[in-house]
Amino acid sequence: MDDAGGSFVAVRRISQSLDGSNISHSPSGSAAWLGRGLSCVCAQGRDSDPHPSFDLTPAQEESLERLQRRMDISYDCSNPEHQDALRSLWNAAFPEEQLQGLVSEQWKEMGWQGKDPSTDFRGGGFISLENLLYFARNFPKSFQDLLLKREGVRSAWEYPFAVAGVNITFMLIQMLDLEAVKPRTIAGANFLKFLAENESAFDLLYCITFKIMDQQWLSMRASYMEFNVVMKSTRHQLESELMLEDVTRLEELPSYSVLTR
Repeated sequence: MDDAGGSFVAVRRISQSLDGSNISHSPSGSAAWLGRGLSCVCAQGRDSDPHPSFDLTPAQEESLERLQRRMDISYDCSNPEHQDALRSLWNAAFPEEQLQGLVSEQWKEMGWQGKDPSTDFRGGGFISLENLLYFARNFPKSFQDLLLKREGVRSAWEYPFAVAGVNITFMLIQMLDLEAVKPRTIAGANFLKFLAENESAFDLLYCITFKIMDQQWLSMRASYMEFNVVMKSTRHQLESELMLEDVTRLEELPSYSVLTR
């Protein structure tokens, strides 16, 4: 947070500074999000080889390039396709409540910082909206459970669902080293094998990660001040699962079983 008390959403580019921060709340009690501080807890190689590089097959290179093109698309509030995607997200989240507009106080119900969610998408780009929409469409039960905080004993100060989702997109891009030409971690290299076989692998991994994060949140009895700790723990668990030798596709990850349709 800056001296004026402003809040930040996640900044995707790894080259930018990532200092520690947490979720806070504005004086009015609405959720405000500090998402710059997702610390890098990357899987390392051997001590003598701290930055390994993994060669990619042509299929893996092509699938990575397609994903990188998705990552480079900013959310454009004047783009009809992006507007439709945002409306679709609302309809999937609250099918019985009519949306009053793309700028509306209603968006706070989903966990955006203000009445215009496009300001929060600046951190994750259009892909972060695609991730949320994929989650809502493919695992509606899990999506609704997390959105409405249905499971477990919840904190009095909960994480805001939607902006947490933007931070998860950012964390995955950082953890998997997806802006690099080649992955430099085993987890990243293994993920590209899954991506070459399944074009939706990033979206699917996003859903798994969101569920892992919420489980960590509940098991740690966390409140908003511990969100960054929860994210680091989520990242460690996800990296460990991605490095399991007997996993050949994302559906075989142990945490995939927690998703429900």
